Amino acid sequence: MANTLIAFFSRADENYFGGAMRYVKVGNTELVVNGMKELIDADTFKIEMKNPYSPVYMTCIDEAKKDLHENARPELVSDIDSVDGYDNIVLAYPNYWGTFPMAVATFLEAHDFAGKKILPLCTHEGSDMGGSESDVKKYCKGAEVARGLAIRGSNAADAKDTVRKWFAENGVL
Repeated sequence: MANTLIAFFSRADENYFGGAMRYVKVGNTELVVNGMKELIDADTFKIEMKNPYSPVYMTCIDEAKKDLHENARPELVSDIDSVDGYDNIVLAYPNYWGTFPMAVATFLEAHDFAGKKILPLCTHEGSDMGGSESDVKKYCKGAEVARGLAIRGSNAADAKDTVRKWFAENGVL
């Protein structure tokens, strides 16, 4: 078992890229995570909703907004037993309405992150980290939350060097 866990939420289907919609088979966040796996020895866990958002982008963002306003906790397909064996948790997600998708909150509330180092990474198409870093701190009491890394979704496939530098700055490499 590695001492780093990469827990991530990513959405494929129709996505927004610099003013236009485009269908993708692999979501931006997952593209970044795939590059991470080439850089470090880490276990990965994909946070997946039992009832996923619509594949249509505009419908998806309406659903995500509704979940945020209702403080919803979407049911997940599965979960990991524990985060106890990990020192570092890379938490990767897209920016939905200024924070992470509520499925990430479902995951965070199910585990105790005290004593862990959390490295938040957000993909976006112009909104950077939003308020997600402070939200991660709120859900991960007792954890050290590192400065987050925001990666523009349209640059996700080419983010490996940026991620490498961020990992090095945070002692993960």
